[in-house]
Amino acid sequence: MSVEPDTANHPGLLAAVRGPQDVKRMSTEQLGILAAEIRDFLVAKVSRTGGHIGPNLGVVELTLALHRVFDSPRDRLLFDTGHQAYVHKILTGRQDGFDRLRQRDGLSGYPSQAESEHDLIENSHASTALSYADGLAKAYALRGESRAVAAVVGDGALTGGMCWEALNNIATAGNPLVIVVNDNGRSYSPTIGGLADHLSTLRLNPSYERVLDTVREALGSTPLVGRPMYEVLHAVKRGIKDAVAPQAMFEDLGIKYVGPVDGHDIVAVEGALRAAKNFGGPVIVHAVTRKGYGYRPAEEDEADCLHGPGGAFNVETGQLVAAPTVKWTHVFADELVAIADERPDVVGITAAMAEPTGIAKLARKYPERTYDVGIAEQHAATSAAGLALGGLHPVVAVYATFLNRAFDQVLLDVAMHKLPVTFVLDRAGITGPDGPSHYGMWDMSVFGVVPGLRIAAPRDAATLREELREAVAVNDGPTIVRFPTGAVAADLPALRRVGPVDVLAESARTDVLLVAVGSFAGLGVQVAGRVAEQGYGVTVVDPRWVRPAPAELVELAAGHRLVVTVEDGVRVGGVGDALAQAMRDADVEVPVKDLGVPADWHPHGTRAQILADLGLTAQDVARDVTGWISRLDVDAADTEDALASEPVGSVVTPREAPAPK
Repeated sequence: MSVEPDTANHPGLLAAVRGPQDVKRMSTEQLGILAAEIRDFLVAKVSRTGGHIGPNLGVVELTLALHRVFDSPRDRLLFDTGHQAYVHKILTGRQDGFDRLRQRDGLSGYPSQAESEHDLIENSHASTALSYADGLAKAYALRGESRAVAAVVGDGALTGGMCWEALNNIATAGNPLVIVVNDNGRSYSPTIGGLADHLSTLRLNPSYERVLDTVREALGSTPLVGRPMYEVLHAVKRGIKDAVAPQAMFEDLGIKYVGPVDGHDIVAVEGALRAAKNFGGPVIVHAVTRKGYGYRPAEEDEADCLHGPGGAFNVETGQLVAAPTVKWTHVFADELVAIADERPDVVGITAAMAEPTGIAKLARKYPERTYDVGIAEQHAATSAAGLALGGLHPVVAVYATFLNRAFDQVLLDVAMHKLPVTFVLDRAGITGPDGPSHYGMWDMSVFGVVPGLRIAAPRDAATLREELREAVAVNDGPTIVRFPTGAVAADLPALRRVGPVDVLAESARTDVLLVAVGSFAGLGVQVAGRVAEQGYGVTVVDPRWVRPAPAELVELAAGHRLVVTVEDGVRVGGVGDALAQAMRDADVEVPVKDLGVPADWHPHGTRAQILADLGLTAQDVARDVTGWISRLDVDAADTEDALASEPVGSVVTPREAPAPK
């Protein structure tokens, strides 16, 4: 498993590391041993908790060199897509926390200000660190502070336009700043696009033989997609014709270039970083690394080099320990291929996440109809608009948290033109271990304001297949289909359908209309049973299409005494808000209580733990519903008593309704 077979004979080096100063004192030989120990440590710990193992195995030597050259926390080390910061955490005194990595009250899977003074930014969305670094360098220059800034950015992140916007400004400002390009040829999957073509050319250039043959061979298979078009990227004029002198690519921007260097050679990386730090202006250090380096199961995993196993895995094989289950992603992937078999106009788009989102299955069958645009969600949305203008129906599959980055494009490039584009949002709602930056809880609120956009929230595999087909049948505007993470829920058939609304449970009494959105459908049925034990009748409905609020849902609300909504999304501007507004517009004066996720930064933990904290369990919701409906009975009785005791002609002011939870 380890790069150094005799690591066991030197068990004490890692145990002695409690901060960066300990690493600075080590010899070259000791650093090699320490790197092997760190890899053994990572595999042992992450195999029990799950997490981002592949990216961190690839940056061990690079991170060691960073902490030897820079003086953190005075010097600032920024990690773009912070899941590659595990080694940084180990070197800054957090080894003990790895037993509870990504677990409740344990170590975060990303940089965290609450954990350490060595962590400054908590970003986990790609292509952002260079902009942070630009601002930091400007601030230190203006304040007269002599503090270095180094940003580690992956070659995959460089496919995002925000990186190039930052590079243009960094070059213009001219402040001291070290940009480390961690070039492993991958983000989640192999990096694609013109920049990947260029970097791959650099890797294979005969003039850079000092890059290890093993690294070059592994990365030489990176797909080369399209011809580089660097002239469109902020004054980069010469492009690929300067491959034999790669510094010219960045000199056009005004940024010095060092490399490529072997990212697994600590001495080489350290030398390049020291030269860059001492230069006095912006410098790019191009380090070629290998994702999953030193751990055979990761190196041999062609899909994503064990990028981020979602749970415990077998150390010997890299296979997940838990029995395989049918995931929401699997259902979507299968149905999309079935639709594509029937409709040649359906095409797929993803942003560097073909395997995680299920688009890879479509790509394997119809490669010419599948587009991976790299880490570029904004481009994905507007490119989809172009495909739609060209007569196709694009299906854009991304994680729910990442579509937030393309709001303007969805609003003005897609929706304003009433284009038939379907956005499929995986990992919607509370996702758990990855923490607040990855919670896909904003979409129903944020995108609910987009005119003409319709949002579907399937409750099980059957409704996912059905609603996906309904979405791609829409030809006069965009649609969103959202579903949560993990294993798909058991099918929950409807008793009947009212327009688009499925009735899942009903009673002779019509006390409460419980609107259970998407994955909360099963919870809604459980709540109905619990509330029935208290003598009240609950009608449980699944709207299926939640935005805009169906007219039939408003009509159902009018026939009940109380409406309660429960959703796996932000309450502010969510489904409950939308239904309450629709009811007001229709002069339906039934009170509405909305249950959902508060607009806040919720800590990492399991999905079940976080939902319990938020009161979104069957027991909690049933207690709330029973309390609200019984309060209506009390209020009604008080009003009757008051009317009976007041003289004729007097005015009774009704009591204020209890505030929504």
